[in-house]
Amino acid sequence: MMRRMRSRSRTICLSLAFVAVFLYLLLALVSLPIHHQPCDPLLPPRTHVLRDLARASYTSVGLSGPTDATHGDSSNKGANKGAKGHVRALSDGLLSATEGKMNMPGGERHYGTDRAESVASGLSKLEALFDHPLYNMPSPPTPEEDWLLKVKPKIKASEKSSQMWVSASKEGYEDVQWNSSSTSHPPWLRFHLGISRWQLYPRRDPNMAPLTEQLATQRIVSAVQKSGGTQLKLVMSFPNYGQAMFKPMKQKRDEETNYNLYYFSDFERHNAEIAAFHLDRILGYRRIPPVVGRLVDVVEEIKRVTTDRKVARTFFTSPVGNVCFYGQCSYYCSTEHAVCGRPRKLEGSLAVMLPDLSLASRRSWRSPWRRSYSRSKLAKWESEPDYCSTVKKTPPYNKGTRLVDFIDLVILDFLMSNMDRHHYETFEKFGNNTFLLHLDNGRAFGRHSKDEPSILAPLEQCCRIRRTTWLRLRLLSLPQYRLSDVMRASLSHDPLHSVAPLLSEPHLAALDRRLKTVLETVSQCQERDDDVIFDDMASLKDTVTPVG
Repeated sequence: MMRRMRSRSRTICLSLAFVAVFLYLLLALVSLPIHHQPCDPLLPPRTHVLRDLARASYTSVGLSGPTDATHGDSSNKGANKGAKGHVRALSDGLLSATEGKMNMPGGERHYGTDRAESVASGLSKLEALFDHPLYNMPSPPTPEEDWLLKVKPKIKASEKSSQMWVSASKEGYEDVQWNSSSTSHPPWLRFHLGISRWQLYPRRDPNMAPLTEQLATQRIVSAVQKSGGTQLKLVMSFPNYGQAMFKPMKQKRDEETNYNLYYFSDFERHNAEIAAFHLDRILGYRRIPPVVGRLVDVVEEIKRVTTDRKVARTFFTSPVGNVCFYGQCSYYCSTEHAVCGRPRKLEGSLAVMLPDLSLASRRSWRSPWRRSYSRSKLAKWESEPDYCSTVKKTPPYNKGTRLVDFIDLVILDFLMSNMDRHHYETFEKFGNNTFLLHLDNGRAFGRHSKDEPSILAPLEQCCRIRRTTWLRLRLLSLPQYRLSDVMRASLSHDPLHSVAPLLSEPHLAALDRRLKTVLETVSQCQERDDDVIFDDMASLKDTVTPVG
């Protein structure tokens, strides 16, 4: 009995085994004719992807709406070609600065694939943005009286020496001679000579690439503390006599401002200065001097070249071996708030200096919407809803473009959450009929999780905005030109991007959120007021009409 059962069990097991082998062979035979698609090839290293994108040509994505065929054919082709060249030149200049002379720690990029793809997509959007007609509107030639500075005319050979700028042969400086020809001028001088009544630099400035590259790479021959101000800032000089304002890193990029601090007690951030320059350019203002990020050697490029005793005597080595200093200022200049290298390398922003006040004096204007800078007192505009009606009757806001110029500044400040705009400046030469300088933006980009609606009070109370600003804001709200995407791409050109992104993703997302708030505020104004849009492009208002 037992033998029969064992024999039957073996038979069943063998049968099952034969069935399994048969099914496996059948499955293999069926699978052979199937053609598999090859796996996607690996992407090249991210640095090469970015360089290729920066040099590639992209088709501009226009907005739907009525167009003027003659205007588009005659003016936009040349403008678009120039815009592409400008973006490409700026990108190549800063990429070469990153790859060349700067000694960055951690040369390999450690960002994820998603971030790399976002930057790559943003680069095409950035180029398409600067190709758009709103960024290439024709402008009349600049009259002689509208240039801030002038080069003396050519004179007789016997008097030539008095027309040349000769170096004082100081140690570390180049022995240079400049004449009336722009080809002999260093980039910082060409920048000064390019300032006009309505902008700091032109839309497509061929000087931007060499200027920013020199800021990022040129040897530093002097570093002294800038007088005034509440926090530590240095004026750095270069061998070609150029100068730049250096603001050191005080706060990590992903660190938010402490909610318990008042706005007037906040740190000044180096990455905020850099990001403000890029945002100002994206908005089409061009009212912030060029700013570049740079890693400096605290010992070689500050301590050993400074002639400022107030700075020199504050250097010390921290318990972990980092070289630190703190200078002298009203806030945060102490051993507790020292600026430290890692161990000697220190991040900072370098903003090209404006012309000396002896050559181009500037006037400082108190902001009508200045905050009280008090922990308990409210400013007048915070308690009077009809405050703007008084401002509109007060010079210089009662005529010209001063009010809408100020609204431009308000929109910039709201987008980057800058509450510290107590004054602004203009060049005295141009009187009241000129643009506002958007200087000192170090307290921007402090918080991304909270918006500050009070910054928009001038727009809400005055309900006035220039047409070009309004159209560009609407353009930047569309997916193909999304503000966060083009901002991410623009910032990727900065040398410090190789260390870490200059703005965290929450800050970039906040830009889109705040842009929506600005456009909603304008829409609310239009519902209750007919005279909201200041028409600064009457001859072109029917050329492009953004939707969305």
